[in-house]
Amino acid sequence: MKSLYRTAALALPLAIGLLGGAVAPAHAATAPAPLSCQGKTIDTKAPIHYRTEALIKAPLSKIWRLQTEVERWPSWQEPVLSSERLDNGPLRKNSRFHWTTPAPATATTSTLSITSTVHQIQRGTCLRWSGPAAGEGLGIDNGIHVWNFTEVKGGVLVRTEENWSGAQVEADVPTSTRFLGWGLEAWLEDLKTTAESHC
Repeated sequence: MKSLYRTAALALPLAIGLLGGAVAPAHAATAPAPLSCQGKTIDTKAPIHYRTEALIKAPLSKIWRLQTEVERWPSWQEPVLSSERLDNGPLRKNSRFHWTTPAPATATTSTLSITSTVHQIQRGTCLRWSGPAAGEGLGIDNGIHVWNFTEVKGGVLVRTEENWSGAQVEADVPTSTRFLGWGLEAWLEDLKTTAESHC
């Protein structure tokens, strides 16, 4: 069952409206300020967004390396099928990378193709990138993803927040929010497991 959730974790809701259920909006009246990197946040006006965090008991340098060596994501994130840098050198502002992830099996879509561009990066502190995701018959016009890393007693507090926008995902905001949430929770779980391992 876990692998079923993980396959869907980074995917989009392909049968909009068929999954049912409701998700509380990510923006409650008492919600904290959005995460930022060098003063820039997600698109706070987007109807689909999700935020989560985890304490990772590992050195910041290891966590940062795992997160920024994007070409190695498939080695520790099961839902990432491929990932390649579209430029050379360390990840930096304007770096671009292309990655793919499976979508829930349907007659029209099997893989999502995502091209991300880094807009803000501060070593060991934060990352912010954005980009569209496209699959046959499905897509996100733009997603903005922010990561914050804070050394605390016992490890590193890793916080992440992302939004999606586009007509297809906005056709069913609760379902899209649920899928986005599953994806971010799975990503953090994999990052924590890998960073805390002794490998």
